[in-house]
Amino acid sequence: MKWAEFAQAAPELATLARRRFDENRLGLIGTLRQDGSPRISPVEVFFVDGEPLLGMMWRSRKALDLVRDPRVVVHSATTDPDGSEGDVKLYGRAADVADPRVRRRYADVLEERIDWRPQDPFHLFSLDIESAGYIAFGKEPVAMRWTQAKGFARLRHPND
Repeated sequence: MKWAEFAQAAPELATLARRRFDENRLGLIGTLRQDGSPRISPVEVFFVDGEPLLGMMWRSRKALDLVRDPRVVVHSATTDPDGSEGDVKLYGRAADVADPRVRRRYADVLEERIDWRPQDPFHLFSLDIESAGYIAFGKEPVAMRWTQAKGFARLRHPND
């Protein structure tokens, strides 16, 4: 499911997720290595025309993992030990973006936001979201999840 569909199905969760990635840009992705073991790597998440995109260096290990096996988790980087900033995870599949117009728009957005433009070749992936979760601790604790099969749910917070 593309981001717009996910945002329609779980607007509160999508809003919190987008805010986390927009605030920090930095995320962590979990991929599967060729031997099946997990790999975790940093990645910057940029929304381009409403869609989260993941750009990666050409032939980087994480990109080659996704080319071989598109299953992925994207986690918002958390920096506060108390967890009050919120923690989002997007689970799904990465899809190679070959459309030159989208790749150009991605480069335009990076140039606007961080004053840097990627040069070809580079890998670019969109996300097909299958499930998502969000949790925050501190003064405003919240826990929620969304899956394609069960839809959106507020969960009992572990601190309750």
